[in-house]
Amino acid sequence: MRSRTANWFVCKIRYEKTMEDGLQKKVTETYVVDAMSFTEAEARIIEEMKCYISSELWVAEIDRAVFGEVFFSDEEMADKWYKSKLAFITIDEKTDKEKKDIVNYLVQGSSLENARKNIDEVMGGTMIDYVISSVSETKILDVFEYKQHEDGKD
Repeated sequence: MRSRTANWFVCKIRYEKTMEDGLQKKVTETYVVDAMSFTEAEARIIEEMKCYISSELWVAEIDRAVFGEVFFSDEEMADKWYKSKLAFITIDEKTDKEKKDIVNYLVQGSSLENARKNIDEVMGGTMIDYVISSVSETKILDVFEYKQHEDGKD
């Protein structure tokens, strides 16, 4: 498991997909890209997807992700993405009361149980107390991290 903090954008693309029965159908798919702006996110998703899609591609929607960190799994079967909400438990020094700070993460896993295990694996290495408030499967198909070109140019 590894985690990555970045500026993540959720991109929905539309295109005509050839189905198993040979018919063409317009589909909308959701992906996540690491980018510095909406413009860069649009360019990145088009660049990432153009080798997989032979028909015309439309970027239907781009939103800032509600999560700032993504937990990537090394498992081959981990092909799903889960939105997880964690509550970090701290003590307010002034009132001596327990306080919960909610943080969202995107977690890769093969199942709901596996995603929970992956959260515990990453968070187990920290000293902060946390509670997993919720974990739910998303429609995200893949996450594209920023990669610098081999020649050192962006």
